[in-house]
Amino acid sequence: MAQIAEIIKYEGDNSTFIWKHPCEDFNSLTQLIVHESQEAIFFMNGQALDLFGPGRYTLETENIPKIGKVLHRATGDRTPFHCEVYFINKTEQMSIKWGTDSKVQYVEPTYGFPISIGASGEMSLRAEDSRKLLVKLVGTENFLGQQQLVSLFRAFLMTRIKTYMVQVIKAKSINIFEIDENLTLFSDELHKLLIPDFADYGISLERFFVTTIVKPDGDRQYEKFKELHFRQYADVAEAKLRQQTDLIYAETEAQKVVIDSKAQAAKRAQEGYTYAQERGFDVAAEVARNEAIGQFTNMGVGLGTMAGVGGAVGGLVGGAVGDAISAAGQPAPAGGSCTACGSPLPAGAKFCPSCGGKVEPAANQTVVCPSCGKTVAKGNFCPECGHKFVNTCPKCGGQIPEGSRFCPACGEQLS
Repeated sequence: MAQIAEIIKYEGDNSTFIWKHPCEDFNSLTQLIVHESQEAIFFMNGQALDLFGPGRYTLETENIPKIGKVLHRATGDRTPFHCEVYFINKTEQMSIKWGTDSKVQYVEPTYGFPISIGASGEMSLRAEDSRKLLVKLVGTENFLGQQQLVSLFRAFLMTRIKTYMVQVIKAKSINIFEIDENLTLFSDELHKLLIPDFADYGISLERFFVTTIVKPDGDRQYEKFKELHFRQYADVAEAKLRQQTDLIYAETEAQKVVIDSKAQAAKRAQEGYTYAQERGFDVAAEVARNEAIGQFTNMGVGLGTMAGVGGAVGGLVGGAVGDAISAAGQPAPAGGSCTACGSPLPAGAKFCPSCGGKVEPAANQTVVCPSCGKTVAKGNFCPECGHKFVNTCPKCGGQIPEGSRFCPACGEQLS
């Protein structure tokens, strides 16, 4: 005699997708317990009538005690009301391995050579549509586990994955030599393409990972393009390193110049002179080393240049230049005051020791040289060109060369 009430539940392992409870044709008032991670489908006379979520349920069937016993006798002690329960595990089942059963052949998008690769990885699946999964894949089977599901999907999975791999590589222009660094992108794109295929069977493809790409290492053509690929990266890296080295060297040299300049400037400040004065000292020293003013021309330094130097560096340098010129034997007026600043002038000075201005001789102490046309101090010879003065003009006092009928300085007619 059948029990008045039974308890139907499933507490199996987590590698199971669908499990059929062995208790069939149970009576009314039977208790169905469905756990939080499960769903249960109640079949009656071959039809999936109800889908139960987590909870406790009382099943109502046509198999009523005592009354059912009379009906059983009419059918040879078999109930005419056949009922059964399937449990569906709704947890996400991870670390399901997959791998291509043969190499995938395609044309490498970057270098355009044919290549064959393999791939493998892991995925995680979850029963999404319990009724569709049960009807399409299980049928009247009592059990569907992880291994059985992968076996059912193997041919389907290999065909889809190989096709999608080539499509993704071409669409994203993934270089075979850089494919490992693009595994995340590769996995995401394959995952998107595979989701609808699994959904047709009531399965949700939760995650899909490509963990390994098998390359044709050792293949002659592959190795040739591999060497070409990494050589161009080495050339770029070498050029960049050379550029950085040159930049560091240039920066170092510039820093050395700045340091030297700062050190020299500090030295000048400590000793009380400027860069312009230092250059003036150099010029004055060079002038002093020459014994005669005629050597100024050989140096490329004229009296006008020396006067400019004196004006630029001040009285100290101007005085040094004046002293150097006087030491070279140049005539200069005796005493007097500077017309620019009014400072007293030493005897023979050509430049003011205070302001560096050029000292112009008085008009009655100058003559115009008939040879070079320069206004110079009176004397026996022209200090500019060395021309010898012979006679003196009675009107202006200028020197008149022999044979002159007019004074070259004032134009006075000579008797």
